[in-house]
Amino acid sequence: MLRSNQNKVSAQTGMGSSSVIVRCHRIVLPDYRHLFRTAWDPEFVTSQLGWDGADAPKITMASTLDLGLSIEDVRIAGHAQPILLRSYRPATDGTVLPIVLYFHGGGFVRGTLDDASIAATIIARDTAAWVISVDYSLAPAFPFPAALEDAYRAAQWAVANARGQRADPKRIGVAGHDAGGNLATCLAALARDRGDIAISAQALLAPLLDPSMTRMADENKVRSPDMGMTECSQCYRAYLPNAAQRLHPYAAPLESRRLAGLPPALIASAQHDMLHIEAEKYAAELIAAGVPTEVTRHVDASHNALAASPAALADVTAFFRKRLRAPVATLAAQ
Repeated sequence: MLRSNQNKVSAQTGMGSSSVIVRCHRIVLPDYRHLFRTAWDPEFVTSQLGWDGADAPKITMASTLDLGLSIEDVRIAGHAQPILLRSYRPATDGTVLPIVLYFHGGGFVRGTLDDASIAATIIARDTAAWVISVDYSLAPAFPFPAALEDAYRAAQWAVANARGQRADPKRIGVAGHDAGGNLATCLAALARDRGDIAISAQALLAPLLDPSMTRMADENKVRSPDMGMTECSQCYRAYLPNAAQRLHPYAAPLESRRLAGLPPALIASAQHDMLHIEAEKYAAELIAAGVPTEVTRHVDASHNALAASPAALADVTAFFRKRLRAPVATLAAQ
């Protein structure tokens, strides 16, 4: 099925308060949009709490009626170093929530939890899901497979803590932008192969999928691309310093011949992005492998802009509402 409008082209298969709350050296504004327009002194924003003790406190960033979310930072053991998770939990009437793990972009070499705030907030609010944003280890200091193994540990933590959050460990989705899209789909493959975590859906926004860089659009034919071949190559070399790693299916999803059994996918590409061809090629490969897949190209978007695109995020939340819906028997028991 093909549908289009002025914003996108898509193919598919198969609390009212104006007060400011400050806790733990962080500023919280009731309307989340201000979080992304305000520049802060880093010394003010950075938490001074220690994390060495097992009972180290969580950092509560926000809990307002306008936002309707409880947002907390939690530090866990990662693959090579401790990593930070940011939990976004909507207020509910006791309904058991699905879980979504979100991975920020930045080409494997940069990016922070703050970069993921818009997407994570919208997914948590509009899907009604417990969203966990993952501050995975960055290359070149921590090359492959550190980021992916951090992602897996975050998934294990989510499963282990699901009951305390009234969340369902059997309804897990993964999502990410740019390098985060790579980590999301590779985590789905890793979880499938290890067999102890079930991932039910994946949503990829302008994902990095092809370290060979043989499926990129012509740089001269893409209007004002905000990620070029040189930058992309530098990112891959930092994340995958060994050339042989660039064919590994947990790093190069497009090279994988074992796509069957992956969870249903939503892939969003951007017209003004040199990577839109590989994103759509991956969608075709998933479809060929029998994976229910939806792919949408956003004609007015660039690579970086897609991470906070209202249209793209609306598609993501609709996709997760559909794919992470509780079974009828579960709803009757709640």
